[in-house]
Amino acid sequence: MIKHPIIMTDLDGTLLDHYSYSFEPAQGVLAYLESQHVPVIANTSKTFAELTHIRKEINNHSPFVVENGAAIFIPQKLFPKCPQGCTEHGPYWRYQFSRPRDYWLNLIHQLKSKYQSLYTSFNNLSDQQLAKLTGLSEEAAHRAAQRQFGEPLLWHGNREEKEEFIRAVQESGGHVLQGGRFLHVGDKVNKGLAMQWLKELYQTTFPDQNIQTIALGDSHNDIDMLEMADYAVVVASPAHSAPELSRSQNTIHTQACGPEGWSQALISLLDIPA
Repeated sequence: MIKHPIIMTDLDGTLLDHYSYSFEPAQGVLAYLESQHVPVIANTSKTFAELTHIRKEINNHSPFVVENGAAIFIPQKLFPKCPQGCTEHGPYWRYQFSRPRDYWLNLIHQLKSKYQSLYTSFNNLSDQQLAKLTGLSEEAAHRAAQRQFGEPLLWHGNREEKEEFIRAVQESGGHVLQGGRFLHVGDKVNKGLAMQWLKELYQTTFPDQNIQTIALGDSHNDIDMLEMADYAVVVASPAHSAPELSRSQNTIHTQACGPEGWSQALISLLDIPA
């Protein structure tokens, strides 16, 4: 029985439909979790600007993790004092794992002469171009472009060229993470480390509770989070194969895709009334 869960969820392709970005099939479960004060923490490649908008749409008041674990934002009213290592960011406490975006843009620029024909950087895309690539509205694309910690690249080259580029970034002190649509250049951060930091914060704040994490994701950049969680839910995707995990215990692979699979898994794990 999972008495004190915190839910760590990817968004695109997991809580949000891969094609339409709708969360409609998950609305009932989200409302139930909100009524039970169960934290539903977005742990995503999305930006701070995107998350503040999406959280309003889904009526979410929990902390959230941006840009693949680069930083955590915690609503100040949730905890009695500023967590250790955090700084104030408007109505949030922010814990930062990554160096800022400008650092990574400069690193990419240094590699530009050899690789520039092989990728398109977010920084070089207009809102209209980004909207066309992602299927987002121009307004939503503008929010997606407001990176703070890393830089996504749309790769055009072949696999061997991509591997060579990744090695070049690593030799320069960076890290490349393969997302659902883009390569993300930044510090060696991941969703799993951010999840563990938040679990420890909740456990320290509520020492009489046995905090357990349920992680839900559908793609390669969710693997660290899925491997480290107490319970892992691999959500089926209509667009790509499931990420391969080394674990098997306390692991669910959904049959349904996106928010439908997300809901079915949590109904089962938490015995949520239909």
